[in-house]
Amino acid sequence: MRFALAGFGFRAAAIHRVAQALPGLECVGAIVRGRRELPVPAFGDLATCLRQARPDFLISAVPPAAAARFVTEAVAHGLPVLTETPPAADRPGLRELWAAVGSTGLVQVAEQYLLMPAHAARLAAVRSGIIGTPTQVQVSSTQQHHAVSLIRGFLGAGHAPAAVRAVRTVAPLLDPLDRQGWTDDPAPKPATTTIATLDFGQGRSGVYDFTTGQTRNLLRFRRLLVRGTHGELHDDEIVHLPAPRTIARTALARRQSGHDLDLNGYDTETITLGGEVLYRNPYAGHRFNDDEIAIATLLDAMAAWIRGEAPPPYPLAEGAQDHLLALAIEEAADTGEQVTTTAEGGFGLFVRRAEPERH
Repeated sequence: MRFALAGFGFRAAAIHRVAQALPGLECVGAIVRGRRELPVPAFGDLATCLRQARPDFLISAVPPAAAARFVTEAVAHGLPVLTETPPAADRPGLRELWAAVGSTGLVQVAEQYLLMPAHAARLAAVRSGIIGTPTQVQVSSTQQHHAVSLIRGFLGAGHAPAAVRAVRTVAPLLDPLDRQGWTDDPAPKPATTTIATLDFGQGRSGVYDFTTGQTRNLLRFRRLLVRGTHGELHDDEIVHLPAPRTIARTALARRQSGHDLDLNGYDTETITLGGEVLYRNPYAGHRFNDDEIAIATLLDAMAAWIRGEAPPPYPLAEGAQDHLLALAIEEAADTGEQVTTTAEGGFGLFVRRAEPERH
């Protein structure tokens, strides 16, 4: 299965690096502006890439504002697309993109968080019914659409309408790491924390808690809480009722090779709950980190879908829904007012602020 990249920045380079380790996947080139030294053939436009490299699908890894052009042009040629998150910059951009390509079913979104080993194992545990029906998901680890994807995924909320409230606070925080590594900056800088609640109705809700830079700032814990009718999952531990009058706390255990006298090399092998394997790394031996495992899973799922062997990995409707709710969180925080989303048809949501009370 052959694919081309639109762009070759930080994310595209990571995708290319992972794809090199996967049998049956080949990156045949990248569409970039200007002359650059790349590990793959470079093309100035999609048409030339399609004519000369003949990819089976396109991965768009350019900023959201630029992605729509590549996505719509690829779809016009009948080429499936995997586009990075979010699929468009704002609400009008999402609607325009959906109007242009939504009905084709050719566009998938590269939302990888539910595919990361820890989250995949937690999702398997929740879906096993050990905590009953999920009623609330609290996420404090990642931003906007990624966090919303986790909330919707663990709740099984689908495209349900939501009432969104949000507030922001600012406080000083050290920022020890960025993409380039250690910053060695000893001075705390102002960091904004956004906390939001999303009420999906029928007893289902989400709590969003994100501080600027939290994705990479190791001075903030990552937290995931899933509350259910019969128990609760907190990060890597579950409290539940396995028998009458019996409260149990059971840990999710990751088998990570390469520690102490384990000479097999550093790798993720399994994540278990008691004697049950919740997750088994399909890429053992490649020494992938969790994000790389998720990228590999997504690439293989994309290829399998195109071959007709599997369902679509993450359709545009899902990625658009994530970002629409993320935009509602930001709007609610900006205005201090409740923002309500209601189903509009297709993927779409109609978003409105709460009407003021009349006296």
